[in-house]
Amino acid sequence: MRFFSDNAAGVSAPVMDALHAANCVDTAYDGDALSRRLDDAFSDLFERRVRALWVATGTAANCLALAAFCPPWRGVLCHREAHIQTDEAGAPEFFTGGAKLLLADGEGAKLAPADVERALRGIRADVHQVQPAALSITNATEYGLVYRPDEVAALGELARSRSLRFHMDGARFANAAATCGASPADLTWRGGVEALSFGFVKNGGLSAEALIFFDPADAQAVLPQRKRAGHLLSKGRFLAAQLLAMLEGDLWLANARASNAAAAQLAAAAPGRLMHPVEANEVFLRLSAAEAAALRGQGFDFYDWGEGGARFVTSWNQDAGEVDALARALAAL
Repeated sequence: MRFFSDNAAGVSAPVMDALHAANCVDTAYDGDALSRRLDDAFSDLFERRVRALWVATGTAANCLALAAFCPPWRGVLCHREAHIQTDEAGAPEFFTGGAKLLLADGEGAKLAPADVERALRGIRADVHQVQPAALSITNATEYGLVYRPDEVAALGELARSRSLRFHMDGARFANAAATCGASPADLTWRGGVEALSFGFVKNGGLSAEALIFFDPADAQAVLPQRKRAGHLLSKGRFLAAQLLAMLEGDLWLANARASNAAAAQLAAAAPGRLMHPVEANEVFLRLSAAEAAALRGQGFDFYDWGEGGARFVTSWNQDAGEVDALARALAAL
């Protein structure tokens, strides 16, 4: 019974159907009919004209966006436990040609304007220190906390006042949107976000993520970099097909609601053990080594998270019986 990552989840049936339908001859790379539909489809979703590019991984989506916003001699301000810092193996530095990640602290891997200001105050405005060019946040964060529209807007206003470009890592953007009920527009560009890596693989996709630029002109610099980075797939229509299938009928949102609901059920079973509020599809619990071993002995698979902690991640298609069983096991500890 796997609760270690939503990356291990299956693929939504409409996505598989769309891949089968795309299995025909068309133009190569991103000139095919499906890829040409992406801008319109995502523009409808975000209520403004955007440029949408497919890539194969969230790391590529994040780092191509940062490369568009940050030259090699400057830096990207992010949380100390942001995914771009802890889990992308130096890819931001690689894609940007050497830009430095400038680390800030905040509760639950979440940044507030005061946290960003505190980090900025520690950087002297001279040639001896790297100057920030961009701000990056993750929604939902690495600890499953969600930025609401007013929080995004406050950070966006700060970014504008400091001439920082504003990027959002949305590997679990669907879960964040499902939690707060806000429109994709309110969670992004209306709050000042200029580029979004919109995650689909964790949420029912197979091998496609979307890189959204809210000013289409910003995407132009990324096109040759996407090729140079090896993310201009020759049969790009298969990536476009996945994204379009997930948007159809708001499948992306329905899947996120399902995984969020499963996480909420687990949180309700062990409220006194929660390390962080459960606002998306990740549950962090305090467990002793013996308790963790007991759960694994019952067949539950999950990550240890530091000493005395564990992470459980629910997926869009998590078996209801497995969720019930884990909830009962947690309550019985």
